[in-house]
Amino acid sequence: MVRTVRDQVTRTVAVASLAVAAFGATASAQALKSDRAPSGTGTPSDAAVAQLQSMSDAFATVAARVRPSVVYITATQAPRPAEKRGRANPQFPGLPPEMQRFFQMPGMPGGDEDGPRGGGVASGSGFVVSRDGYVLTNNHVVEDASKVTVRLLDRREFPARVVGTDPATDVAVLKIDASGLTPAPFGDSDASRVGEWVLAVGNPLGENLTFTVTQGIISAKGRALNLPNRTEASIQDFIQTDAAINPGNSGGPLVNVRGEVIGINSAIASPTGVSAGYGFAVPINLARAVMEQIRANGRVERAALGVMVRDATTEDAAYVGLRDNRGILVQDFPSADSPAKRAGLQAGDVIISVGGRNVDYVAQLQEAIAFRKPGEVVDVEVARKGGARAVLHIPLQRVPEKRTADRMTSAKPSREEKPASATIATLGVTVAPTDAEAVRELKLPADVRGAIVTDISDSSPLAGRLATPQLGGPDVILSIEDTPVTSPEALRAALRAAKPGEIVSLRIYNVPAKTRRIERVRLAASQ
Repeated sequence: MVRTVRDQVTRTVAVASLAVAAFGATASAQALKSDRAPSGTGTPSDAAVAQLQSMSDAFATVAARVRPSVVYITATQAPRPAEKRGRANPQFPGLPPEMQRFFQMPGMPGGDEDGPRGGGVASGSGFVVSRDGYVLTNNHVVEDASKVTVRLLDRREFPARVVGTDPATDVAVLKIDASGLTPAPFGDSDASRVGEWVLAVGNPLGENLTFTVTQGIISAKGRALNLPNRTEASIQDFIQTDAAINPGNSGGPLVNVRGEVIGINSAIASPTGVSAGYGFAVPINLARAVMEQIRANGRVERAALGVMVRDATTEDAAYVGLRDNRGILVQDFPSADSPAKRAGLQAGDVIISVGGRNVDYVAQLQEAIAFRKPGEVVDVEVARKGGARAVLHIPLQRVPEKRTADRMTSAKPSREEKPASATIATLGVTVAPTDAEAVRELKLPADVRGAIVTDISDSSPLAGRLATPQLGGPDVILSIEDTPVTSPEALRAALRAAKPGEIVSLRIYNVPAKTRRIERVRLAASQ
């Protein structure tokens, strides 16, 4: 079993880390200001220089400790038919190669860094995690590769076997038969803080810049990238850093000042294709959970609550009495026999903790659930209207077949808008009835009757949240505060019953996706 946390660090690293910490707060600025040589030349004193040297030594010590664990990976893939190859998107000419795989279109050439796309040899990074030859990297570095080679810092090269991959987290586990390996120690990504110093190690821009070390800080945590190819199984909880990460760095470690890996460098956001200070790493706690399943079973088996969710909005939080904008809104259930639904979970509930541990956004909920065993019962705390709280005991189910979570496919009914349509000024929407013609043309289920959204004002509080026929819809408003809405007039009447400034809960059905969800909106102070 791979050691997940280093029991102790060498004296050199410990002393260096203390030097970094001592330098980091008020001491550095004060020393450089007050410890200048009295000559008036502006030259720093020996004490100030010593502090700078301590920080420099700390980074050098950490780099020397980590670099032997880092590997250079090449992945070979035979050419695929053009219709199956990923191609660069001409709409995004400056899109970095690390991200092109998410925005590919047929008929355009792809890149060679960070993953085999369309044949040839691609390159990336990784790091050794055990003395018997296990290596962690990104899935997209070795995806669909027919041959993978790993090169160590001492220039030894070994063929690598892909033990298993998990596209949902972009993690892959390799195995090489080698001796004298230096495994990288794991840190605790949950304990890492925004503002902490980090080093990124890897092989940017290919063969000529291998085993490069860059330095920066943790810029943010819990980042989600809205990638078009993500699925419901995708877990996006990226650590953001300004340490320079470039194509070829993917799969390399992001380490703290103790030399512990806290993330796997995975993607960049850049208008030029090279580092612009926005790099993203998969948290090592998440990657470690994936790796342990792959090593034990050769694959990842996930558990699920059996719910459809999204991050709670400010209105959702206020509606259920939360002081802070946090939690996960339950939108709907994928099937009537969902174990969560049977256990008492309701659409509109806001999940605030799992097993006594707070969950603030969807990725945290996924991490808290996904790597448990199917059938295990977990305690899920929810917040409900008016501040009510409930703890539900929910048996987990095995994750069903993955389903794409892209933007909804547009459906454009051919019917003309009829005079019965009405503008609901309170919501800033125009709606039409679900008459017999609409039911037939939209193929609405028997239990879907309400007000069809045909247009949304730019100033509407629901702009960007409700879908029209031209933009991923139409949506059908089914109810307000559990009061069924059977027509535009019924919608207007239900709104009249609500108080100005009140947050109301709308039940929505999306026609193309055939899904239901909750949207909450605060009504204008004066209607």
